[in-house]
Amino acid sequence: MSTPKVEAIGVRKRFGRNEVLCGIDLVVQPGQVACLIGPSGSGKSTFLRCINHLESISGGSLSVDGHLVGYRRSGETLYELKPKEIAKRRQDIGMVFQRFNLFPHLTAVENVTAGPVTVRGESKATARERALRLLDRVGLSDRANHYPGQLSGGQQQRVAIARALAMEPSLMLFDEPTSALDPELVGEVLDVMRDLADSGMTMVVVTHEMGFAREVGDSVTFMDGGVVVETGPPRQIIEHPQHERTKLFLSKVF
Repeated sequence: MSTPKVEAIGVRKRFGRNEVLCGIDLVVQPGQVACLIGPSGSGKSTFLRCINHLESISGGSLSVDGHLVGYRRSGETLYELKPKEIAKRRQDIGMVFQRFNLFPHLTAVENVTAGPVTVRGESKATARERALRLLDRVGLSDRANHYPGQLSGGQQQRVAIARALAMEPSLMLFDEPTSALDPELVGEVLDVMRDLADSGMTMVVVTHEMGFAREVGDSVTFMDGGVVVETGPPRQIIEHPQHERTKLFLSKVF
């Protein structure tokens, strides 16, 4: 077996006295699409943010490509890495948020170019050439010089995906990327994500889009109350759930 792209073992996360992750186990192999589903407040987004160390974990271990995320181990003790080291490791992980978080004063192509130039020190010409290719890939070559305020929500989210891809990540994290969109704009973002999955990109996706999870996912994990209730192949979990909590959740979604 190859080294897992993502491996979580007993991951815990507390905010003060509130434990929002209560021992999460999850393995994602290279090239897989893992979908996380569950009610709001179940810990899905927090877990996703732990994968690239936007949130530190309170217990357990979490690794990407066999390397601990945000920490180094000395004996039985974990030491948090310095911000520069964390940023360097994070470069290989792209993330797309619910809100697009684009720079409003930059055009689409400038938004996509910013990361490689400022973080990697690439030349503007090289970064711009890649940015234009990526905007074409997400169907926005004709919007390259538009500002976010001139774009629809779906178009802004596609720019955000292109921006994440500009860092050439080997893992993409999506935190409910369609939840802030009008229903008619959801499809255009999901189409880009399907294309990414078809190209072999490893993806962890927090989503309420059950059709996407069933058609594109290699696994579906249902979380509730900070624990993994059940996980398995998409059709098994979505069409034949075993746990009553999963059944109740899905009965409200469909």
